[in-house]
Amino acid sequence: MIIIDDPNDERIAPFRMRERGLNTRADRRERVGAGLFVAEGDLVVARALDAGCQAVTAFVDAVSPPQVVDRFGPDVAVYAAHEDVRRVGMGLGVPLSIVALFRRPAPLPVESLVHAQRVVALEAVDNPINVGTVVRSAAALGWGGLLLDRTSADPLSRRALRVSMGTSFSLPFARSESLEATVSAARDRGTLVVALTLDDGAMPLNAVLVAPHQPVMLLLGAERTGLSNELLHAASLRVTIQMASGVDSLNAAAAAAVACYALRP
Repeated sequence: MIIIDDPNDERIAPFRMRERGLNTRADRRERVGAGLFVAEGDLVVARALDAGCQAVTAFVDAVSPPQVVDRFGPDVAVYAAHEDVRRVGMGLGVPLSIVALFRRPAPLPVESLVHAQRVVALEAVDNPINVGTVVRSAAALGWGGLLLDRTSADPLSRRALRVSMGTSFSLPFARSESLEATVSAARDRGTLVVALTLDDGAMPLNAVLVAPHQPVMLLLGAERTGLSNELLHAASLRVTIQMASGVDSLNAAAAAAVACYALRP
């Protein structure tokens, strides 16, 4: 381990960066995997390693480094510092025992997910906390994949990974250039496409009947605007979660958790 005593040391500057600093526009377009992501905390780091992600460098507690450090190969630079230096160097109010940088895995093709038994599809859900919570709920309840449109937040962003507790590594995800076309094609193949909406006339979630072995795709949109008309028309069913009097809706992440449970395999 390399001891760091200056929080402004250039060698630890990347640990304070957000996604735009770690990934160029060319990286985000790259189809074979490029750029980096940040894993915060020993559990998320361990899950990244379990998933086969390649560590690049790490920043750890000099007094009590976590055991996961022993899993790094000799080519991974490990920097260590005391709490005051880590607080600034990590860009966190409460410094963690480890923050690590990993190479982003190659993105999955959409076709690898659309045949899964249960898939969540997100449109314009740009809050990484909501995306991370959806990932955690879907993974916990046995769903097989996550589809995102071009505008939804990255499941490997710092905040999404933190909220999902690293379950983004166990839930395959892909980004569709045309979510409407992807959803329509899945519906035409026999997938039951369930759109969550507040629209008048939507059927209650607890009234949805799923045939044995029928694949299900759950559609969710942004909290304020909901799903686009195009995706609503592409769905098999429009469904709502009934609320108590005086309450109009749940937030996107909570609604996803309820629907994932109700429609779980």
